[in-house]
Amino acid sequence: MNSVPAPATVSGEPGIESSMIRFVIAWALLFIVLAATLPPAGAQSGELHVELNRLEERGDGCRVHLVLENTSPHAYTSYQLDLVIFSSDGVISRRLALETAPLRANKTMVKEFELAGLSCKGVGRILLNDILACASDAGEMDDCVTTTRVSSRATVALVK
Repeated sequence: MNSVPAPATVSGEPGIESSMIRFVIAWALLFIVLAATLPPAGAQSGELHVELNRLEERGDGCRVHLVLENTSPHAYTSYQLDLVIFSSDGVISRRLALETAPLRANKTMVKEFELAGLSCKGVGRILLNDILACASDAGEMDDCVTTTRVSSRATVALVK
């Protein structure tokens, strides 16, 4: 007589081991599916890259050219930078609030501003001290400094 082997048992209860295996496999598959559908780190809110592109002597002042790259899916309705301008000897020359919005979603834009009465040769570095206002079409945003990258192509550093 052919006998069929009894199902696997733990503590005398049939099928517990196979149920546990199915449970673990189901959770593993669920984890894989959820991980595959999440956007990469930083992509949920996106990132804004602020590049100091160029300083240009203009009459009695200095024109500053910034390139802002918004990689987020949201348009910024407010993005106000708190900038501190240091002289070439490291002393604070000026502090200003610069509203750069509107910034469209997934778009690179150029913004310019004047430093009246300050020669470009006198600018040693520019500090992104804070983001004073930060809002998108999705509403107010928290801690925009963290999601902002800075760089410089100019001879002057842009730091945060």
